Amino acid sequence: MPRANFIETVYHGLPLKLLRPLARPSGEYVAFLGRISPEKRPDRAIAIARALGVPLKIAAKVDRVDEVYYREQIEPLLAGSDVDFIGEINEHQKAEFLGNARALLFPIDWPEPFGLVMIEAMACGTPVIAFNRGSVPEIVEDGLTGFVVEDEAMIAMLVEDMILDFGSEVVGPAAQMEEALRLAQEAEQDAAILDLKLGGAVVFPVAEVLRNRTIPFIFATGYGSAAAWTSYPPSSV
Repeated sequence: MPRANFIETVYHGLPLKLLRPLARPSGEYVAFLGRISPEKRPDRAIAIARALGVPLKIAAKVDRVDEVYYREQIEPLLAGSDVDFIGEINEHQKAEFLGNARALLFPIDWPEPFGLVMIEAMACGTPVIAFNRGSVPEIVEDGLTGFVVEDEAMIAMLVEDMILDFGSEVVGPAAQMEEALRLAQEAEQDAAILDLKLGGAVVFPVAEVLRNRTIPFIFATGYGSAAAWTSYPPSSV
């Protein structure tokens, strides 16, 4: 809207007394709250919770348009006692549901315009773990009210499972540059998969250590463009 007289963004809010932190939260599970739909990615929430070994409770409605998606993609994942699908809940039930959760999982796959559930969780004192999409970095203060993560977090868990399934041993993983450098310098390894960025820093110093040790490696990223590593010597990759 080029002719709009934009002043600033007015964010959603909540009534002050609607949701409050619980005095003694149980913290025995992670939560997913919202709709069962492809863009909300409840399948990712299930995979993340299982990778962490933490029970997941899903409070969500299934709209008619998403019934086939639910039956074919989500319902088969609900088998097992580690995932509890409790259906849609009302406003008064949210305080207990969110307040007792260890964290809210918000692994969206679309440019979320706001995401009311994030501030509902925060109002209950529950941190939000959300994928970096749409409004998420504006709502969640990374490291304070929750964590803003890239898809690589999910990819890393899936890759680790695949490597283990092949009968190989996983060294790491490392989420920070210091730990990655230590593993690159000291650990016995046959090959390495390097996330292009660790803690916001480009991973080239780790690649250099591996190159000097003649350990083969590949770069991995969810950012889409290969331009970020074109400055690295192609003969080394």
